[in-house]
Amino acid sequence: MRTVFHKIPFKWTYIHLCTRIGGIRSLTTRANDDASKIRNMALVAHIDSGKTTLTESILLKSSYLSTRGSVDTGSTTTDFLPAERERGITIQSASIPVKWKDWSFNLIDTPGHADFGMEVESASRVIDGAVVLIDSVEGVEAQTKGVWRQLDRYGVATRLMFLNKLDRPGASFKSSLISLLTHRFHPRPLALTLPIASFDPDHYSRGEPGIEGLVDLVKWEVWKWNEQGQSTRYFLPVDVAKIQDLELFPPSHPIIPHLVSARTELLENLSMFSEEFMEQLLDLPPGPSSYISIPGSTIIPYLRQATLQNNILPVLCGSAIKNIGTDLVMDYVGELLASPLDVPHEAQGKNAPLRMLAWKVGWDKKRGWMTFVRVYSGKLTRQTRGVSKLLLLYASQAEEVEELPFGSVGVILGLKYTRTGDTLVSTGSSTFNRSSLREIVPPPAVISSSIIPQSHSDLEPVQAALESLARTDPSVRVEMQDGQLLVHGLGALHLEIVEGRLRDEWNVQFELGKRRVSYREGLGYESIGINSDVWETDIGGKHITVSLTLDVRPLADDETGDPIGAYIARGIANSLSNSPHTTLAMTHLWIQVKNFEIQPASLPSILAGASAVILRDRIRQAAYVQLKITVNEDSLGKTVKDLTEHGGEVLDLGTGSIMASDGTEEIGGYSEDGVYIPPLWLSPSAFDSSNGTQSSHRLKRSIQALAPLSKTLDYSNRLRFRKVSETRKLEILKEIGRA
Repeated sequence: MRTVFHKIPFKWTYIHLCTRIGGIRSLTTRANDDASKIRNMALVAHIDSGKTTLTESILLKSSYLSTRGSVDTGSTTTDFLPAERERGITIQSASIPVKWKDWSFNLIDTPGHADFGMEVESASRVIDGAVVLIDSVEGVEAQTKGVWRQLDRYGVATRLMFLNKLDRPGASFKSSLISLLTHRFHPRPLALTLPIASFDPDHYSRGEPGIEGLVDLVKWEVWKWNEQGQSTRYFLPVDVAKIQDLELFPPSHPIIPHLVSARTELLENLSMFSEEFMEQLLDLPPGPSSYISIPGSTIIPYLRQATLQNNILPVLCGSAIKNIGTDLVMDYVGELLASPLDVPHEAQGKNAPLRMLAWKVGWDKKRGWMTFVRVYSGKLTRQTRGVSKLLLLYASQAEEVEELPFGSVGVILGLKYTRTGDTLVSTGSSTFNRSSLREIVPPPAVISSSIIPQSHSDLEPVQAALESLARTDPSVRVEMQDGQLLVHGLGALHLEIVEGRLRDEWNVQFELGKRRVSYREGLGYESIGINSDVWETDIGGKHITVSLTLDVRPLADDETGDPIGAYIARGIANSLSNSPHTTLAMTHLWIQVKNFEIQPASLPSILAGASAVILRDRIRQAAYVQLKITVNEDSLGKTVKDLTEHGGEVLDLGTGSIMASDGTEEIGGYSEDGVYIPPLWLSPSAFDSSNGTQSSHRLKRSIQALAPLSKTLDYSNRLRFRKVSETRKLEILKEIGRA
C-alpha cells in the first residue's frame, strides 16, 4: 500500500449528475452534494441470487432506464463485458450513481462467484452499507457467508437483507429468515415487510407459488403489483375493526388476522433498543388499535438508530425479476443505511485537505487507465495536477464532471501509476492526513497455470500485458519460476477469464498450460506429538549419529512461526518445501525442537540433513479437502454417488448443521427468542396445508466428506449443472421466458 501526494488547488465549482426523466437522459447542475444524503452501497450475495436483476430493477424504478434488460439475454446495464453477457454472470464490479427521491446512491453491483472475490473485497472497503440478497428457495448459501465475512472484515456499518425470488416454487419467507439465525448472521433480524403470495385466499390452500404484494409493517400500508409490474399503494386503517372491512382482501384471506400481531411484534422488538421509544409505547392508550396508530414517520428514526448501532438487521422481501419490492428496498436504503457522515470521518470545513482511496483500477482502450476513488476528505477538482478528467461512471457509460465532493465515488483519468489500495492526498496536508487509509488485501491465490508465449518476440508483450492485468485485478499474481512464467488466480473460472482478457484486451499471443492447484499441505487437526529419533550416516568413512527430539502439531490460528537454529531450520524448511508423499509445499505446522544431540567431533552443518530426514519421516498424512454440501432431500443420492465416483469419502450425513472453520460442528445458531418468526403459510408453495408442515422439497440434507482437491476444482459447477429431468428443464425454460 502506498500514499501518493498531489498538489491540489482548491476552487469552488459544481458537480453534474446524470438523471433520466421519461426515458430521456438529461444533465442537471447543482451545488455540492449534501453528504447526509449520499449512500455508498453495494449489492452482495451468493451467485444467482439476483443482484444484477435487482440492479436493473433499481435503474428502471429510478427512471435511469425506460426498459429493463435481462441477464438471460445479456442485455443488462452493469454486465457489459462480452464474457459476462455470454456466461450470464457478473465478473467485475460495476458502479452506477442512482438518484432516488432526496438521496444519491453510489450503487456497486458485485460478482457472486468466489473466483471474483477481489471485486467484493475492494467494493467492501469503500461502502458504508450493503444490501445482502438471499435466494428464498435456498436460504443462506456458501458465498452468502463469504461476502458477509468480507463486509465484517472492512467494518461495513449498516446492512439490509433482501429475501429475493419469492415468486419461485419452494420459496419460503420463514425458512430464509430462520437461516439468518441458523448461520449466525445476526441475533436480531427484523422483518419490515411481509409477502402477500396472492390476493386470492384459494391460492394459499392450493399451495400455489407466487408473490403479488407486500405489507410494509413500518409505514402500515400494502403494495399491490399487477402483471405488468405496476404498483399501487393502499394505506391500512388505524382501527382494528376496520381492517376486517378492507376491500383489498377477501374476508377469508389468511393474512388479515395476522397484520396487527406482526406490527405489534415489530414495535416491541424495536423498543428493546430505545428507552425513549419504549416509553412512547407504554404511554399509548390501552386497546388493540394502539400500536397500529403510530405513524411510520415516528418509527423510522428509532429504526435508523438501531440499524446504525447494529442492534438489528432489517429484512425486506420481494421478487426483483418482477420489480416487486424494489421501491421499498430503495426507500429503506435511504432511510436506514449509513451516510458518509454516519461513519468515522475527518471534520469537513471549507478548505478541508483532500484525502482519497483508490479502490479499483481499470483499463479502457479509449480512455486509458481509470482510477476509481472515494473521497474521504475535502473536494477533488478537475484542475488537480495529473488529473486529465473526472468522471461519474454509469457502468460502461461515463459523464464528465467538474468535481468530486466529500463522500462521493468517481473515476479519475490520467493517473498512470496508481494501484488498488493507494491513498491519494494533497501535498499541503498535515502529517495525520498524509497517513495511509486502510489497505485492500487481495485474497490468496488457489490455482495457477503456466503462460507460454508463442515465440521469443511475444515474451515481452505477454509480460507487459500480465503486469497491466494484475494492476486491474490484484488477485492475479504473476511470477517467474525456474524460467517458466506462472499466473496465479482464485479459481478455474478466474483463470479462464484472465486468458480471455489477455487475448481480447491486450491482443497477445500465448498458450495456457495445464491448471495446477496451489496446494499447501497441513497436518489436519491432530498432533504428531513429541518423539525422539536417531539418524545415522557415514561421512568420509566416519560413522555419524544424530539424535533429535521434535514436538510437531498444527499451528494455531493466533500463532506465528519462531526461527530456530540456522542448520536445523534449513533442514526443516527443506522438508516443508515438499511433502514426503505428494511433493507439495506444506503450511500451518507448529514445530518446536525440544532437544538435539550431536557427536562433539561432527560438523554442525550435519544438523540440516538430519533434521530434514527425521521430519520427513514423521509426516505421513495425505492431503484432502474437507467438504460440506447442503442439498435437497431428493438430490442426496446423486450427490453421494458423484462424490464417491470422484475419489471422495462420505464421513457423515446430517440435517444441515453448520460447520465451523476448524472442520467441527458449531454449537448452533442464534436463539429465536425475541425475534419475530413469520408463519410458514405466508409462502404457500413451501407449506403443506394438509398437515401444516414444511413441504418435502424444502427439506435439506448435509453431506460431510473428504475428497482430493484435484477432483473438486469445478465441483460447484458440477453440482449446479448436472443433467436435470425434462420436467425441471421445462420449469427452468419457463422461468427465463424461453418456453
